[in-house]
Amino acid sequence: MLRTVNRVLTGLAGLALLLLGLAVLAGGLDLPHRWSVSLPSGWPWAGPDDVLLTREDRTRWRDEGWWWPVLIAALAVLVVLTLWWLLAQLRRHRLGEVLVESGDGAGALLRGRALEDVLAAEAEALPGVDRARVTLTGRRTEPRLRIGLLLAAHAEPGPELLRLRGEAIEHARTSSGLDRLPAEVRLRSARHRAERVN
Repeated sequence: MLRTVNRVLTGLAGLALLLLGLAVLAGGLDLPHRWSVSLPSGWPWAGPDDVLLTREDRTRWRDEGWWWPVLIAALAVLVVLTLWWLLAQLRRHRLGEVLVESGDGAGALLRGRALEDVLAAEAEALPGVDRARVTLTGRRTEPRLRIGLLLAAHAEPGPELLRLRGEAIEHARTSSGLDRLPAEVRLRSARHRAERVN
């Protein structure tokens, strides 16, 4: 959805800037007079001596009681929408689906959330893993894994990584028909109370 919003916003902003630039350029070069083109009566830039905003336009609603609250509310909404858009850009995107080769040339789609859940459950079933969190990123033809493991206090990171790669990740790769399934694994150790030795 964010990709669609980005494309629509970029397209609308580009179109608005293009039309505004062409209108100002036409007025600045006095093209309507040279080409004998009649412009609408309210057209603001008809010649090179016209200004973008006249003094009357700039001060028209200054004395109205509703003007400043409306202006401040519109700017606040614009700032909130801009911040939402910026935060959405910075957030890492989750892959919604993986394209699985079915052998008939058409392929099938595997839900990304389903693959994440199965992989997390299989990783948590490994001895020494208390909790697993899996996120699928990348493109649907070339997915990537980000895995966070919370290891039990007695677990050793090396053997746990080998088991995770050889069992859970390998099962996910073969079941989804992928040639490769790169993974970034982050390990944390579970905190535990110090034990008293007598």
